[in-house]
Amino acid sequence: MTKSGTAQSYLPTLRPGGSPAQGLDTLREAAQRCRGCELYQGANQVVFSEGPPDAAVVMVGEQPGDVEDKKGEPFVGPAGRLLREAMEEAGIPVGDTYLTNAVKHFKFHQDSGSKRRLHDTPKRTEIVACRPWLLAEFALLRPRVVVALGAVACSALVGPAFRLTKVRGQLLDWPDVADHPEDYPSLDPPAQFVATVHPSAVLRADDRDAARAAFVADLIAAGAVMAPDRRGSTAKRPSAR
Repeated sequence: MTKSGTAQSYLPTLRPGGSPAQGLDTLREAAQRCRGCELYQGANQVVFSEGPPDAAVVMVGEQPGDVEDKKGEPFVGPAGRLLREAMEEAGIPVGDTYLTNAVKHFKFHQDSGSKRRLHDTPKRTEIVACRPWLLAEFALLRPRVVVALGAVACSALVGPAFRLTKVRGQLLDWPDVADHPEDYPSLDPPAQFVATVHPSAVLRADDRDAARAAFVADLIAAGAVMAPDRRGSTAKRPSAR
């Protein structure tokens, strides 16, 4: 780990006058060399993001999983497949969504004698160390709605005291909801923020059907913020809570 325990010194200087797409490509390339925390030591690679910079929806998850770490792409494992299915049902086009994670390296452990890599939740210090990448991404994005997938994403985006269970599925003002809204660009028109569970929580639920329905309902609430001409043909109206 670096002395400061942060990725800040690994962030590149973006070319003046460059487009947001060029800026994201520069960040993506530079992130591969990040040593801002110790997680790079076990992971295969950085998993950065996917999606256009002008996406109406930005979704932030926790970290890449085993499959993502091997493929180098976000949300392509079992939880990612569920997310994409739920997005389609909610009328949120994948092509109009920017997908990223709060932590860019896969954190895991292996039981003795096993080759299987088991997910570990990132520590607060690791979330903070990786946060400069997230802020650099948001500096180039202009979403209509930001969706936090799980408690780690909420902590990275809003702050450690944020409680997902208290406001799940509600539309909140972005970036005003954050502990430090000055960390993010002011948006015109203003954006909204929706907190929901990570799709992996749906996969672990005892009643998966009920958990999936609640998850889709949260995404429908987020998708309702999008302009009608940018919503998918399967979009539904948000239900009263």
